[in-house]
Amino acid sequence: MIWEAVRLALTSVRRNALRSFLTLLGIVIGVAAVIAMITIGTGTTEKVKADIGKLGSNLLVVRSGADSGPGGPRNQARPLSQKDHEILATKLDGVVAVSAASQSMVRVVYGTESLLSAVTGTDDAYFPARNWTLSSGRVFNDSELRAGSNVCIVGTTVSSQFFGAGDPEGATIRVRQMSCKVIGLLESKGFSGFGQDQDNVVMMPLAAFQRRIAGDRDIETIYVAGRDGVSTSQIQSNMEDLLRESRRVAPDADDDFTVRDMTQVAEAMTSATTAMTGMLGAVAGVSLLVGGIGIMNIMLVSVTERTREIGIRLAIGAHEQHILLQFLVEATVLSAIGGLTGVVLGLGIAGGVAYALSIPFSPSALIVLMAFGFSTMIGLVFGFFPALRGARLDPIDALRHE
Repeated sequence: MIWEAVRLALTSVRRNALRSFLTLLGIVIGVAAVIAMITIGTGTTEKVKADIGKLGSNLLVVRSGADSGPGGPRNQARPLSQKDHEILATKLDGVVAVSAASQSMVRVVYGTESLLSAVTGTDDAYFPARNWTLSSGRVFNDSELRAGSNVCIVGTTVSSQFFGAGDPEGATIRVRQMSCKVIGLLESKGFSGFGQDQDNVVMMPLAAFQRRIAGDRDIETIYVAGRDGVSTSQIQSNMEDLLRESRRVAPDADDDFTVRDMTQVAEAMTSATTAMTGMLGAVAGVSLLVGGIGIMNIMLVSVTERTREIGIRLAIGAHEQHILLQFLVEATVLSAIGGLTGVVLGLGIAGGVAYALSIPFSPSALIVLMAFGFSTMIGLVFGFFPALRGARLDPIDALRHE
């Protein structure tokens, strides 16, 4: 009985192909929009998590001055000092690395080639703190760090610009007016979510940067990487206490530094993208309701057109439930075809956008099944009233229909 109803439904869809196609558009667009929006949103969330993870695991960042608010300028304060770095490195518990760093955009030259790069003066703790690894060469040794030797480690963008596919190790480049021997090459990190080339970097000992680039002994940033399993909130609280002591901040005075927990930043950004994804999915889901109304309208038309057919079937002994089942199956088949088409279209759109934006393509089987199931349910629900109307037709009145 069910299969016969399905066969009749498919025959009706083929017989009115154009009308069926126009009816399906609402369902197709709704399902495709839901799947595409949620898949793209999920990929964006994963991209945000990955970009934050590239900054370092359980990372806390210290800078001088207090933030005046999101997007606002930083209040001026004493720069961070070597003393601030040392007190955190020696007295802070639950951490794996504490690194001092300063950075500036500097013209780097090799032969006839030049490149404006982010030059960072730092120490060996910077690499584990910021999740940097070397593909070749070595990190700085103690004597180079103490003396501020003219040695540097370059990113893949700098290496490709100056040396192509060759090995940069042992070559000498010029950073501003300073000749610098390359001792290592960093693994590539690619572009950040904000479009910044993370591989366009040159790293050198902090003392060399301070003497030859910055011209002072200030520290711009201190990076602290917490140990796995240790609460970054607790580490942050301990850091603030130590820094207030180091910087002699009065008990009733505000901090003249800012500690930012990148784990909290990642959670906030992830929460925002997740909420946006849900909102977009809900908005896209409205078109499914529009598609359901379209199915109800077309089924009402179908009942009107087939009044004589219904009357004949009732007259020769068909029961009301048979007529009800026939039209319910027809509405469900119609919406199921639209749902399947929408699934394919939605995944195709999501895949194309993910490729264009370089974000992960992360389709969810649960979302696909839910979107398809909801589209089928829409057909069942919105097809019920027309089906019930057809089933309750009086056979005599139906046979008189012209």
